[in-house]
Amino acid sequence: MSEPWPVYRMGVIDSTNTEAKRRVAAGFHDQWIVADQQTAGRGRQDRQWISPAGNVYTTAMFREPGGLQVALRLPFAAALAVTDVVLEHAPGADVRVKWPNDVRIDRRKVSGILVETGGAGADFWIAAGMGVNLVPPPENVTQPATSLHELGMRPGTPAEAVFSSLREAFMRRLQQARSGFAGTRVDWLARAEALGQQVQVRAGETVAEGIFEDLEDDGALLLRLPDGSRRTIRAGEIEIGRS
Repeated sequence: MSEPWPVYRMGVIDSTNTEAKRRVAAGFHDQWIVADQQTAGRGRQDRQWISPAGNVYTTAMFREPGGLQVALRLPFAAALAVTDVVLEHAPGADVRVKWPNDVRIDRRKVSGILVETGGAGADFWIAAGMGVNLVPPPENVTQPATSLHELGMRPGTPAEAVFSSLREAFMRRLQQARSGFAGTRVDWLARAEALGQQVQVRAGETVAEGIFEDLEDDGALLLRLPDGSRRTIRAGEIEIGRS
């Protein structure tokens, strides 16, 4: 078994993913970057991720021999790792994943995930950034959010304990993703939000509406349209109405 990746701890930085990119430019080895606070945390589509002190902010930064094929599975694998952590520290939470990697409880986000890649061949790298809310989120967040403390995590649980859980869960899910997408797909579908329900998927100016029926073998969303036909969607923003 390979040695655990070293952990580099930082105080206040712009973002752990941005730090990862700086380290790529300087040359790097597989590692974890952990920050106490971020001043410029980012999510998908460059959305701001509010990053006050007291939460977990980390990036798993590593070279990936499986290349882009494995990288495309990582948003799903990272989301599952976070759900594993939620269920460990707040066992009663009804944690769900909104396609592709928004981890939510009662439609409130508990995590931010951003997977970025670069390089080619033996130098292909992945930076899997993950933030997990431990403390109640500030009131100025751009979408409904929750935290592990609000979900019943044992009082006094330190961020270090949650990071340790996340590190172990992520490595398990990474190995699962490296072995193929089948296991990740099955586990993800078991925790999928709105599976079998009516959803809208917005991609730019295009909006498709139908039943979220399945997940394709490459992670694409399979939508059953009102006329009975199917549409495969590989990029877009899913919107789930209240049932």
